[in-house]
Amino acid sequence: MRRSSLTTTEMPKDGWRTIRRVMPYLWPDDEPWVKQRVVLAMLALLLAKLIAVGTPFFYKAAVDALAGEVHDDAWLLAYGAVGLTVAYGVARLMNVGFQQLRDVIFARVAQRALRQLALKTFQHIHRMSMRYHITRKTGGLSRIIERGVKGVEFLLRFLLFSIGPLILELLLIGIVLWTLFDVWYLAVVVAVIAAYVFFTFRVTEWRVKQRMKMNEQDTDANQKAIDSLLNVETVRYFGAADREAARYDAAMAGYEDAALKTSYSLAFLNFGQSFLITSGLVVVMVMAAMGVQSGALSVGDFVMVNAYMIQITMPLNFLGTVYREIRQALVDMSEMFRLLDQAPDVTDKPSAKALTVHGGAVAFEDVQFGYDADRPILKGVSVEVPAGQSVAIVGSSGAGKSTIGRLLFRFYDVTSGAVKIDGQDIREVTQDSLHGAIGVVPQDTVLFNDTIGYNIAYGREGATQAEIEAVAKAAQIHDFIKSLPDGYETTVGERGLKLSGGEKQRVGIARTLLKDPPILLLDEATSALDSETEEGIQGALARAGQGRTVIMIAHRLSTVADADRIIVLEDGQVVEEGTHAELLARRDRYFGLWQRQVSENVA
Repeated sequence: MRRSSLTTTEMPKDGWRTIRRVMPYLWPDDEPWVKQRVVLAMLALLLAKLIAVGTPFFYKAAVDALAGEVHDDAWLLAYGAVGLTVAYGVARLMNVGFQQLRDVIFARVAQRALRQLALKTFQHIHRMSMRYHITRKTGGLSRIIERGVKGVEFLLRFLLFSIGPLILELLLIGIVLWTLFDVWYLAVVVAVIAAYVFFTFRVTEWRVKQRMKMNEQDTDANQKAIDSLLNVETVRYFGAADREAARYDAAMAGYEDAALKTSYSLAFLNFGQSFLITSGLVVVMVMAAMGVQSGALSVGDFVMVNAYMIQITMPLNFLGTVYREIRQALVDMSEMFRLLDQAPDVTDKPSAKALTVHGGAVAFEDVQFGYDADRPILKGVSVEVPAGQSVAIVGSSGAGKSTIGRLLFRFYDVTSGAVKIDGQDIREVTQDSLHGAIGVVPQDTVLFNDTIGYNIAYGREGATQAEIEAVAKAAQIHDFIKSLPDGYETTVGERGLKLSGGEKQRVGIARTLLKDPPILLLDEATSALDSETEEGIQGALARAGQGRTVIMIAHRLSTVADADRIIVLEDGQVVEEGTHAELLARRDRYFGLWQRQVSENVA
């Protein structure tokens, strides 16, 4: 996690950069209605603040009228204490009304910004390469997105409607105190506000560090919980529920410690703020009381000063919370924007065109590749797969078989050499068109936590029920689905856990058949199944491969004996190739692998 490396001194610069990235969502050039709503919301806010500053005048006038200190003020005599009290109530109501109107006007702007940012982040994550996804923790990643989007919502609302309005309100009240009373009233208020802001910001900076630690522990605990739940079968196999609970509790213990420090620091912050505000209030009220006693001020003036001080106190009390949450929102948003700033390892070239498949011939030309620069996996592999033929790639574990499938689908780019389809380098075509041309049946078909029908229909958007049932029949799973109480509406559970391995594989085959790709990649498609289930799946796979270019990656040699050609891969290099009969006749590497598997089956 990079969060811990973000120091307090770095955050202001990073924070302003984050704010600048959010601003276009409030003032887009291509959507005038957004600008109109922002302007209307700010006008409603300005009216609310002007009314708020003027409201204590009605309060003062009503008190003076009741105290008999009206003198020659005609408008006070005309309205009387009752009328002034009603006017005071109407002013307060209008203040609240304009604030609510502001929220109503701005709500659509804020929700639009949240939706666009959330979608942009979601799309960006899907564009990231497999290298990124296998190194990230899903639980932690989901929390980064969740906190980042919530941070945007908070920032949009409180930066516009708390900090700016607070400054405006304090400025207007300062002008009133200076004009109607004495410069010393303004001096006291300014001194109190300065001390309050300094204290609040300093303590909040320290609290932000505590919140960052708390978030780290929260992310860690959440990741451990999700990881454990996703692997619930493994946990039960090894009777490790207590062990998982202990890991989760250890992470939560760290969260508890950070949360307690955050809570204690909040108590210190609240008490310090209250001390400063109360001190300022007492000083100003003593000055006003002395003015009343000397006859320089009326009782209404005393009440108005008190009303203004309370009016200052309320938003200032909220300032600490707003500032802390804004800083925290900036931290969360910065992490989300850093995620957006990470460029995918695999991208389309600006000049990329759609892949044109004529027959589906696949060629690996002197391909070299390694997941890490210092650990090469493929060392100059050259493989030709003619259009419409089936080619199997076999070899011992770690030989690089599955890597070939990942390179074909362009999960990764080759270090050197080229992968071509019908003579087109796959780095020169769009990824969408490439992915559309290849169908994959993996070793472990992962299903969405939805219905069987939905999972089959995922192969091609807009497929009809008749088409779904046709491919289910071809994959020999239609009868099984119809035997279920809910048929195609049966939910499969998370990752398809409610289905057996063979049933999941058949759903995966049906899904791929519905996609109808010209190239089919079978990546250890039956290695996790028992022999009886494998035999049934093999028939479905054979029918699926008819009329297509098929690349079979297999460990179990019996599944590839009928392939047009077999490639033997060892230590990232092609060591043999030929038909099953030719390779057995050579009595070399393939023959040794075959004999070993035959003896294991006999045993």
